[in-house]
Amino acid sequence: MGMRSSLNGLVAGIAVAILLTLAIVGVHAQSNQTNAPVSSAPKMTDDAFKNIQVLKGVPADQLMPTMQFISASLGVQCDFCHVQGAFEKDDKKPKQTARVMMQMMFAINKDNFNGHREVTCYSCHHGVTDPVTVPVIAEEEPKPMVPPGQGETKPALPSVDDVLDKYVKALGGADALHKISSRLEKGKAIVFGGRQVPVEVFTKAPEKRAAVMHMPGGDSVTAFDGQVGWMGAPRMPPRDVSGGELDALRLDADFSFPTDAKQIFSELKVEGRESLGGSQAFVVIGRREGQPPVELYFDEQSGLLLRQVRYLETPLGRLPSQIDYSDYRDSGGVRIPFKWTIARPANRFTMQMETAETNVPIDDTKFVMPAAPPPTK
Repeated sequence: MGMRSSLNGLVAGIAVAILLTLAIVGVHAQSNQTNAPVSSAPKMTDDAFKNIQVLKGVPADQLMPTMQFISASLGVQCDFCHVQGAFEKDDKKPKQTARVMMQMMFAINKDNFNGHREVTCYSCHHGVTDPVTVPVIAEEEPKPMVPPGQGETKPALPSVDDVLDKYVKALGGADALHKISSRLEKGKAIVFGGRQVPVEVFTKAPEKRAAVMHMPGGDSVTAFDGQVGWMGAPRMPPRDVSGGELDALRLDADFSFPTDAKQIFSELKVEGRESLGGSQAFVVIGRREGQPPVELYFDEQSGLLLRQVRYLETPLGRLPSQIDYSDYRDSGGVRIPFKWTIARPANRFTMQMETAETNVPIDDTKFVMPAAPPPTK
């Protein structure tokens, strides 16, 4: 019984970690549109958490991404600064140091960069707790610097219209895309340590989506019903998501991204080309008012989307998320990626779909957050 309980706890912990990542980065190359309804003022950190001293007046939904930014910047886990089970306690010296360092960072940006966030935790730490203070000796002799304009001539880049038109054509064409109104995908999540978990992904036009992992202790769900985003895990009541988490869920619930990208972004520009897994890819940067940029990598030969990089804003810096798409197959006359790998600074995992059915009936209850069970007496 004890071993089974421990295993279930471990699996539940993995589920929560995956759900948090899915909520923040999304898992499909569908959309980056943000049309969230206007809501009331968000709850602040000092209202929602105990013993907040530096990050006061910050939306509460930004606290966990901010902690993840610190974790990735220093290469540490929560217990480096916090007492497990009592995060509000100040028993550990690194927590006190972290507060001082955050104040120093804010002051540097205020006094030297007009308040713009140019210096972050990562600027000095680069994934280690103690910043390197001595220059590193290079393994090879440095290459001579080439003055601007005297290097190798780079081939001309295509226009954004050319790249996006080729993408739509590679998927099957606009007419084929618009014929799809729902999709049910089944496969597995290959998670931390190589564990495999059965997964179902339900998507319904115009913007409803639910990813369900069938865990030994019950289902874990991240979903967006067109207005509300939520997540739930075994032995945990379902909860609303907001802020960057909500934006990510909305991004991936929209069928129309391939044909509507030029309307979604206020600015799209082909910035260059990069080598990506043996292929050359055109890099397109999409910008929206008040949002971090989105990087889209399109295969130069096939036109398919190979990678998407998105950023979540935190008070300390931008937290990157990378989604790599592969194993494109036909599904209802449209090519879709059957495999995507989601990576963030601290973790990565893979979703491998095995089947995909299109235009199947999906009940809207799949996307609606269930009522939380009453508290036990």
